[in-house]
Amino acid sequence: MELTVAQKLEALLTLQTIDSKLDEILKIRGDLPEEVQDLEDEIIGYETRIGKFGKEIATLDSEIDQLKLAKKDSEKLIAKYKDQQMNVRNNREHEAISKEMELQTLEIELVEKKITEANLKIARKKEEINGVESTLGERKKDLDTKKKELGTITAESEEEEKGLATARDEQATHVEDRLLRSYNKIRSNARNGLAVVLVKRGACGGCFNMVPPQRQVEIREKKKIIVCEHCGRVFADVEEVIPVDKDKPKKVAADLRA
Repeated sequence: MELTVAQKLEALLTLQTIDSKLDEILKIRGDLPEEVQDLEDEIIGYETRIGKFGKEIATLDSEIDQLKLAKKDSEKLIAKYKDQQMNVRNNREHEAISKEMELQTLEIELVEKKITEANLKIARKKEEINGVESTLGERKKDLDTKKKELGTITAESEEEEKGLATARDEQATHVEDRLLRSYNKIRSNARNGLAVVLVKRGACGGCFNMVPPQRQVEIREKKKIIVCEHCGRVFADVEEVIPVDKDKPKKVAADLRA
């Protein structure tokens, strides 16, 4: 059955009322969900850095092991050359062996220098790890505190939120797809989450720009979907202003004097 414009507007307004209540629940939580997410991301970043440092240390340890093997090889060669020097037949052979021994000695010095540099790098990496682990511990404590705070707030409104979420899903089925898509798009762009509003005191209930009287008449008639020309929100109706009886305060005052 085709819905009238009035019925479509009523369905949209009901959906907006439910969404506004859900927005209020989320508003109570404030920035806590984002803060929790930021802390979780920050912790992952620190853990990734620690893991990276660990891999770099493992690589340096492996390099040191290789350098130590190279040093042993040079030491073996020097020992071998010393034995050969005992059996040289002329000065040329002696000088050649001496030069080889000198080269291996220089190689050992270079290796020892590289080992020292690698150990210094490892020491610096371990200092960085200690600093990051200290910060990581603090952030984890902050995360636990924020999670507990968020959990307490969430628990207080959990049942209400579930009920509203169910009602929201049900109400969305009563809104035609085209209108629902437009509604969701407007809501996502609106800072206050309002996509459907009333005209209040002659102004749009969303952006507060004035709505011309003739336009208000058309909104009341509900013959077509009308949106605010300034913000694009859908007008559901015009809020009726209840006139104040000016004589009533005077009468009350007179009664009090009597």
